[in-house]
Amino acid sequence: MSAQAYETVIEEIESMIRSKRLKLGDRLEGERALADRLGVSRTSVREAIRVLSTLGIIRSAPGSGPSAGAQVVADPEVALSASLRLHVAVDSLSVGDVIDARVMLESWAYRGLPRLPADLLQPARELLDAMEQADDPVEFHHLDTQFHLELVRLAGNPLVNAIMSSLRSSIESYVLDAAPRLEDWQAIATRLRAEHHAIVAGLSEGDGERAARLAEEHILAFARDAGLIS
Repeated sequence: MSAQAYETVIEEIESMIRSKRLKLGDRLEGERALADRLGVSRTSVREAIRVLSTLGIIRSAPGSGPSAGAQVVADPEVALSASLRLHVAVDSLSVGDVIDARVMLESWAYRGLPRLPADLLQPARELLDAMEQADDPVEFHHLDTQFHLELVRLAGNPLVNAIMSSLRSSIESYVLDAAPRLEDWQAIATRLRAEHHAIVAGLSEGDGERAARLAEEHILAFARDAGLIS
């Protein structure tokens, strides 16, 4: 199988998406039909679909039912998360770099928000309630991730949402490894809960600048507690 062959398939699918001949949710033509039309092997088609699946553009399901086949999806977090995790693992990006980027994006998201009505903040408040009951640091971390991503989502920028989710995912293993080793987890969790409530209060009062400042202090303080930054 030549690289040129599977790249031909990728270029054709990209062209079809750009020209709207393929839209979100559409299914690709069958593997054999696509291979015959482009004059490539079915192996080349499979490799192209594998690459596009890794990039979060195609989702492929085996079988012969209505849900089988390759479908156009929009999941940029797949590629971003995988790439960032690997770059952090090989030290081309540091955990500190990721945390700094997260602070910048999250602060930007909060500063641009107007005063938010209660209904928009309700999902975040429900996550706060769940965190009140979460004693296990791993469970708490997962809820914490959902909480911050929910608040950033309110800024209405899908790319920022995807990048934020990918940044969190790229260092998740480091956070989960560190959390159980914290000397006084209960005291730290109590502080984190209070900081979360303060961030939400700032947003509910229309003070995005205060929410951004509190979020930066909150993120950096925990990163230092966990030994992720000095």
